[in-house]
Formats: sequence, structure tokens, C-alpha cells
Amino acid sequence: MTASISPSPGPAVSPVSTTLFLARHGETVWHDENRYTGISDIELTPRGVEQAEGLGVWAAGARLDAIVTSPLSRARRTAEPAVRATGLDAVVEFDLTELDFGVAEGRTIAELEVTYPREVADFRRDPAACPLPGGEDPEAAAARGAAALLRLAGTHQGRRVLAVAHNTLFRLVLCRLLGIPGSEYRRVLPGMRNCAITELRVSSGQVALMSYNVPTP
Repeated sequence: MTASISPSPGPAVSPVSTTLFLARHGETVWHDENRYTGISDIELTPRGVEQAEGLGVWAAGARLDAIVTSPLSRARRTAEPAVRATGLDAVVEFDLTELDFGVAEGRTIAELEVTYPREVADFRRDPAACPLPGGEDPEAAAARGAAALLRLAGTHQGRRVLAVAHNTLFRLVLCRLLGIPGSEYRRVLPGMRNCAITELRVSSGQVALMSYNVPTP
């Protein structure tokens, strides 16, 4: 009798992981007064330009394979030094646009409380379920932003990608990708520093947070 021998299984193949670096744009002219800056196209301050140059210094040594930005000019301007340092083209991803904050655009929370006290109280209680009047649904924004990042990971498998976009969008997206309730985004993920780096590893659609809010030079 001849026995048949099944081949031994080969070594397990590790899924290919993609590294995403998320960076908030540089400081804008509304930053110091803490005014809501959503879809308004606001310029960087001189300090914001310096922060963008620091991001470029970081990018020069980051071995990037791609750079993606929000379409808003403050994000595109922030990415310019990284583009110069790497020789890569910046690709605009419209789904990384910041939220539309409705009546809050260009205003502070203190100013809003005068006119919309109940709405502001609801927002403080649950900012994901109770957007300020006229604003984009935060959960919908989280969905579009998360889909954009997963799409980037899928089209750049095994590569390193810098995405330059926005504070609120990124925090909502991180909550969605990491299984954190959106209502907790303001508490769990304090505001992202301008041009600081948050690193994600994406493998087979699963996302791991490697670092959060690490300052660049």
C-alpha cells in the first residue's frame, strides 16, 4: 500500500500593512481666538507657515510614498513643504474636507451660547449626536473620512502615506476606526496640535493607533 503524504502547510503569510500619517494643518488666523473653522477657506498665520515647514523637515526623513490633502487651502498650503522635500505630488481627497459647522463658522462657543444656549448645551453633552445648528452630521462626516482613509490604505498597500487635513474630522474618524463612541471624541482625543503626527497601521481593514499628536520639529 502506498501512503499519500499531504504537504506541510507553509509559514503563515502576514497581511501587508499600510502606514498612514495624519497631520492637522498649520495654525490659521482664527486659531488664537478659538473660532470654529470648518469649510471656510482661512489662511495660515506666519506661525502656521513655520509649522508647515517643520512638517516638511519631518517628511524629508519619513520615507513617504504618497501625500494626500483636504481640498481646503490651509491643508494644501501646509502640505507644500512636504511636497518640496519629497518630490511627491499632493493628491486632493475631497472626503477629507473639514466639517461644515453651520452657524458656528467663524464664531466662538461663548458667542454661540448667547444666541443658542440650549443647542450649545446639547452639543457639549453629545457633540456627535447634536451638531450645532446648520452643521454637518458628525457621524456622516466620520463615515466619509474613515472610508477615505481605508480607501487610501487599500490603494497604497505596504506603503507610507501622509494625509493633511483637519482637527475635528480626524478625531471623529479616529473614533470610528478604533471603535470609540463618537460622542466621546472631544474628551478621549484632545485637540490635535497643528502639524503634529498621528500614526496608524492598517492591515486587512483593521486599524491600530501607533502614536497620537506627536510634534514635528
